Amino acid sequence: MKAVHFRKLLIWQRSMELVGKVYRLSAVLPRSECFGLVNQMRRAGVSVPSNISEGHGRGSNRSFALFLRQARGSLNELETQVELCVQQGFAKAGQCSEILREVDEIGRMLTAFESALRRTRLNQEQAS
Repeated sequence: MKAVHFRKLLIWQRSMELVGKVYRLSAVLPRSECFGLVNQMRRAGVSVPSNISEGHGRGSNRSFALFLRQARGSLNELETQVELCVQQGFAKAGQCSEILREVDEIGRMLTAFESALRRTRLNQEQAS
């Protein structure tokens, strides 16, 4: 699955767009959250495309799948943090709904991509 550069992967591109949205949302949170929720949200958001690109560079479908699972963990973390923004009154639900939709969609993409890697790996093992 290494024939394509990671920048060409739609899942990486969408994750990068999500990071921009997370930075814009976190920029309007209270200054008191600068070292708390803001930092955590940005780190979780950045971790998603970072894990996708790192896994892609590992050279095996098995490693790539592991990094996709790590990206999913960061995505789940981000979802929780965005929900906390609403719950704590730092942001309105409408401000966060687009990010939460993106999180859901990227999560589904991660699942599909991981399944495709697993099928490819199994097919390669059977052919050997």
